[in-house]
Amino acid sequence: MGGAALAQTTMRISISVAQNSHQGVAIDTFAREVEKRTNGRYKVQPFYSGSLGGERESIEAVQLGTQELTFTSTGPVPNFVPETKILDIPFLFRDKAHARAVLDGPIGQEMLTKFDGKGMKALAWGENGVRHMTNSRRAVNAPEDLKGLKLRTMENPVHVQAYKGLGIVTTPMAFPEVFTALQQGTVDGQENPLSVIMAAKFDQVQKHLSLTGHVYSPCVLLMNKASFDKLSAADKQAFADAAKEAVKANRARVDEDDAKGVAELRNKGMQVVENVDKAKFVQVLAPVNADFEKQFGKANIDRIRNYK
Repeated sequence: MGGAALAQTTMRISISVAQNSHQGVAIDTFAREVEKRTNGRYKVQPFYSGSLGGERESIEAVQLGTQELTFTSTGPVPNFVPETKILDIPFLFRDKAHARAVLDGPIGQEMLTKFDGKGMKALAWGENGVRHMTNSRRAVNAPEDLKGLKLRTMENPVHVQAYKGLGIVTTPMAFPEVFTALQQGTVDGQENPLSVIMAAKFDQVQKHLSLTGHVYSPCVLLMNKASFDKLSAADKQAFADAAKEAVKANRARVDEDDAKGVAELRNKGMQVVENVDKAKFVQVLAPVNADFEKQFGKANIDRIRNYK
């Protein structure tokens, strides 16, 4: 079939952070794998650094079909798929291995199906990483050090409620605006995984980093549902397999960033508090957690906490 080479469909995928990052490696791998697995019939064009808009806008675009794909943290996702809210509870997961097991297992896979009714096909869970706090004012060793600090938060209701419980003055904003807000002192700090802190060069505008590890932050690879439904069975499989490869590369990069990140950020002049009293944070969050148990059901939370 000589004409087959011409029948190429180009799709767009976006992230809100830089190409040289854990998310960049995810979408670059995905693009390469899709092209390879569909013999070039589908080409995926990556866009970086929020050039097509912030995460919330990109999810809206995928939902509407004005953009085919996006790789996003779950920050704004609960505004579209409320069932995902539970994943954002602070100190829910023991570590990355526990979180990955939950997402790749029945709990996570069942949650991916909840996107279907919202005009999106969730192809796979990826990873943003374990979130830590940075600020320009003071070292944070314990929860009381957070009192009155203005921190940018994700546009995420669970995060906002929890951080208010820690005495933080929460300022929700889209990621592309954060660097400037920190630079201008509109906010004192922000919280993100080491991968994001490094990719966004926050060390240039933040002096203090505390390894609070307060929230595990997933990513999700989303595709417009109508675009996915149009694919042949073989191509659907190709996209799903490409997503799996993307996640492998993405998680490997998070592990690499976590392993070398502290030393790298110290070299760039950040002061790092490595031993944070996590038990104290959990203690201060007890009233908020009691409320989350009412909101989500204690059994649902325990099912995740105790997942082996």
